[in-house]
Amino acid sequence: MNRRQFIKSAGVGAAAMAGASPLIFATSRASAAQQQREEILANIDRRIEKHRMGRATLKLSGPDGNPLKPGTTVSIRQTRHKFLFGCNIFKLERCKTAGDNEAYAREFAELLNFATLPFYWWNYTRTRGRPDDERTEQAVRWCRANNVTTKGHPLAWNYADPPWLPEDPKFAMAEQLARIKRCVDKFKGKVDIWDVVNEATAYDRDHCKKYSPKLTKAIEQMGVGQYVRDAFKAARSAGPDASLIINDYRTDPAYPNRVIKELVDAEGRAMYDVVGIQSHMHGGYWGPKKTWDVCESFAEFGKPLHFTETTLVSGLQQGRELEKKRKESGFKWVTTDEGEKRQAEQVVEFYSVLFSHPAVEAITWWDFTDQNAWQGAPAGLVRADMSPKPAYEELAKLIKGKWWTQTEAEANNSGQVNLNGFYGDYRLEAKVAGRTCHAILKLDKGVTQAEIRMKG
Repeated sequence: MNRRQFIKSAGVGAAAMAGASPLIFATSRASAAQQQREEILANIDRRIEKHRMGRATLKLSGPDGNPLKPGTTVSIRQTRHKFLFGCNIFKLERCKTAGDNEAYAREFAELLNFATLPFYWWNYTRTRGRPDDERTEQAVRWCRANNVTTKGHPLAWNYADPPWLPEDPKFAMAEQLARIKRCVDKFKGKVDIWDVVNEATAYDRDHCKKYSPKLTKAIEQMGVGQYVRDAFKAARSAGPDASLIINDYRTDPAYPNRVIKELVDAEGRAMYDVVGIQSHMHGGYWGPKKTWDVCESFAEFGKPLHFTETTLVSGLQQGRELEKKRKESGFKWVTTDEGEKRQAEQVVEFYSVLFSHPAVEAITWWDFTDQNAWQGAPAGLVRADMSPKPAYEELAKLIKGKWWTQTEAEANNSGQVNLNGFYGDYRLEAKVAGRTCHAILKLDKGVTQAEIRMKG
């Protein structure tokens, strides 16, 4: 946006600003940004009600098929969100102690309904032909038992080569594509959401060249566009009904221009189902304006958005102070009281902005605990000893409180009750002829009426 476009968008007359000094202009721009920030925050609840809630008339009958008697009290309890609130679950049964493992699982299941499982090729298949499927099966079983949706991450990423990968680029890529098909097919029905290609925008950065020379060379020879198309084609062939995500940490135009716009078939149709956006904020919080702007920018592709990797630290943030501390002998990047307070405030604001944007369908935190967190950062929602941080508690107040429907209603003369609730799964209960009867309801967009026969 140039100066004249900004003046117009800010609602400032061109004549009034034509001779303005740089200081006045900068002040006006800052004022406009602040106004936009305040508008984003002020309208959160209104947007959430519009995009995350629905009204439905429920016509209820008892086990005998007769409508509920007028005045019958119906308990309506939400049991699950449609929206995916998640985290990677890499430390499941891999914490330092049995007590830590128990607390990790308990706190995860209490708060979240979505889990990212690790599929890093260089670690998943350390020996050719011997993939670590059992670890995945273990996590899948736990997730199913706790009503947690699973996602695999990632199928293709040239961050590090498996040590046994062939030197020839064509053969290396053939192994990569075969690996994609195998994983999707092997876990069909167990894992049906996939980060197919990770960080293709910067596939040629120095780290990739050093630690993944074979795959990096293969991508370089075939081109990024062909690479991502072939990867998604392989995933789709093995999982026609799977939800396929393109994922990246770049939020600048390089991501859409180098990758997303290339990910179309011969007819120009998108080969991906979801746009994945990483939001690691080790170095500082984005704030509501940038968060909203990122959503608006990527929503233009007309696909749902998943914030696939979100981090806000509860200790020193990256910068001069942290770098200075890191040079000190024995320094550890730890959580602090002040940092936890800041993290909690930012988590509430960040999640509220995303939950209020109609294009966003999932938020995945990274990592759940400070114990061995990525970059050694105090990034967890729980501490290294698994005790919940304020961020966990505040997020619980939103997910299982403010954004959670628990209500009662009385049946009218036709046995109907009205529900205004958040999209998701519900359990209904009522006393019919002295017995407690129940029913299950899935409230989603477009569901305005439902006839439900309760079971005794």
